[in-house]
Amino acid sequence: MRSSIVRGERRAHIPEMTPEERQTRIDLAACYRLVARYGMTDLIFNHITARIPGSDHALLINPFGLLYEEITASSLVKIDIEGNVLDPGTSGLGINRAGYVIHSAVHAARDDVQAVIHTHTRAGVATSCMPQGLMPISQTALRFAGRTGYHDFEGPAIDEGERVRLIAALGDNDALILRNHGLLTVGRTIPEAFVLMQRLETACEIQVSALAGGAPVVPSDESQRRTAELFNPKTGNSDVSVAGALEWPALLRQIDRIDPGYRD
Repeated sequence: MRSSIVRGERRAHIPEMTPEERQTRIDLAACYRLVARYGMTDLIFNHITARIPGSDHALLINPFGLLYEEITASSLVKIDIEGNVLDPGTSGLGINRAGYVIHSAVHAARDDVQAVIHTHTRAGVATSCMPQGLMPISQTALRFAGRTGYHDFEGPAIDEGERVRLIAALGDNDALILRNHGLLTVGRTIPEAFVLMQRLETACEIQVSALAGGAPVVPSDESQRRTAELFNPKTGNSDVSVAGALEWPALLRQIDRIDPGYRD
């Protein structure tokens, strides 16, 4: 099946933007690079989107055709909530409108969300295919206890009518497991969305590995409850980083050591 593509126009990029947009572009480009570094990409597919603070629902998304490791702040495409291109960025590649259905639904329904990450990793898809979904067998998985929705597979997500059901499944959760499809996390900030996705992916990897060795040990109900409360932003405490604020500066230092070109 061919994806519908909205073409951009290759041009010299003139950085006429607010400081808020510039910082969002840098953080989002860094997020793309980090997703690539931590092995959560699927060639040129999937998206990470971010709402520009102070804008009228303007969003940033990757140009369709670049690898995540190639994304830069200036190459990101600025679109409205319907996916119409407002600023094509520097790549000239446009966006994959068909793949934007999921993201537009979340951004339209959740004003508290700045960033949405969707992945098709091997462990994530494998977990999405399991009847029990994400199992409460690790501390990492318990971070998502009571904060994860499930959406049944309806085929490739190109039907805009599916958005209503997807949003109902997400609710006010931080994560959504799309059955037979992949993973999705949302964040009040870009750092929060990334750390949640990295933790969710790690939890899925642990589960796949544990099940390969037989029936895993399951923590007690009380241990599950206490751990889930500790990692919940509404009930946790300062001893635990729950929103990515502590991890993000360290992650940026890591990317800057490797290739600071994402800031361009």
